[in-house]
Amino acid sequence: MESKKIKDFIGNNAITILLLVLVLYVGFTQNGFFSMNNFSNIASNVSPRLIIALGVSGCLITKGTDLSAGRLVGLGGVLSCTLLQRADYSSKFFANLPELPILGVLLLVIVITGLFGLINGTVISYLNVPPFLATLGMQTIVYGINLVYSGATPLGGLREDYTKIATDGINLFVIQLKYLLLIAIVVGAFFWFLYNKTRHGKYMYAIGGNENAAEVSGVNTFLTKIKIYTLAGIMYGFAGFLLAAKAGGASVNLGLGYELEAIAACTIGGVSTTGGIGTVPGILLGVLVFELLKTCMQFLMIDTSYQYIVQGLVIIIAVALDIRKYTAKK
Repeated sequence: MESKKIKDFIGNNAITILLLVLVLYVGFTQNGFFSMNNFSNIASNVSPRLIIALGVSGCLITKGTDLSAGRLVGLGGVLSCTLLQRADYSSKFFANLPELPILGVLLLVIVITGLFGLINGTVISYLNVPPFLATLGMQTIVYGINLVYSGATPLGGLREDYTKIATDGINLFVIQLKYLLLIAIVVGAFFWFLYNKTRHGKYMYAIGGNENAAEVSGVNTFLTKIKIYTLAGIMYGFAGFLLAAKAGGASVNLGLGYELEAIAACTIGGVSTTGGIGTVPGILLGVLVFELLKTCMQFLMIDTSYQYIVQGLVIIIAVALDIRKYTAKK
């Protein structure tokens, strides 16, 4: 009985265990991996990706998906950059634009990206368009809008008070907690409360478990899914806002492919593609594991082209293992 539990644990967490072994190998063989500077970089990379993954997670738990995530991240970043450039920047996008409050720009960005999420949810709920196709179409639409809006121009010259959101932090004894990390902790706590302590969370898991049964029991499945996709859109805009500050600029390609990373991270972290299963700590673990994989490959100086191949294989294996767990339960 005990050996069966161990076997099940290893089978259910095979990717995480293998990647942790890789982390230990790289840490003991490569100088600088186990350093505060590297840990700080990993935390800064994980923070916005966790926010994106949390947005995607609700869609996955209800047996949906969101392929527009990466492009909405890009739109959020581009919008932020065009509105938060320095007054003295020679290539300012809006030459006569006065200095706007950062919080006001953030609210505008998340309202716009949240509107696209609202459209996604409405199309999926009321028109019965499969989430894969609805969000794939939205991905292309958002990319086109971003191209038209920005003219495909790389954007820089950002205000220092904006970029400090990503570069600065709070000093705690011998370490500095970046604002990015603190923001991710707050967002993660909000999602944990939303998923575990609210009616919305219960409805979300009920829809993922059996949508017809949830509807019969009185759950407004249409409204719940619309809320899920709208919240996802808000998270993508927020992540784009933070990523642009972190990078010191943005282009239309900001966030390219991030939806696939987010889906992979959620799957690695235990969010089932068959619906109804997923936790916030698991999602955090999945994002962290996926980021550690990329960092390990960089330390091992693996060619970037091969890194994409490895990441793709991890995505396929993660989904295959998830499907295997589902079929085993049946």
